Amino acid sequence: MALQIITANRLLDGEVVYLGENAEWIENLSGAKTVDDADGEANLLAAAKEAEATQKIVGAYLMKVARDAAGIQTLSVKEEIRAKGPTVRYDLGKQAR
Repeated sequence: MALQIITANRLLDGEVVYLGENAEWIENLSGAKTVDDADGEANLLAAAKEAEATQKIVGAYLMKVARDAAGIQTLSVKEEIRAKGPTVRYDLGKQAR
């Protein structure tokens, strides 16, 4: 089974977030909790369902990733854009921070 994380949008401000190792919703992809089995996926989805029920996040879904020496890497252009921000005007978005 592929390595996966869970991502969503925070309802407070719309920011892309990931479920972190400490069961907190974080903005940084590198701190996301990774799983590689069906039980892990079920646990991630259960945590997301609870967070959606308490209106912390919306639109949660599992996302395939890879891990290398540099850390967690996205596997699609869509997720790369979600993780880093706009593809134009690099003075805006996450890359400007």
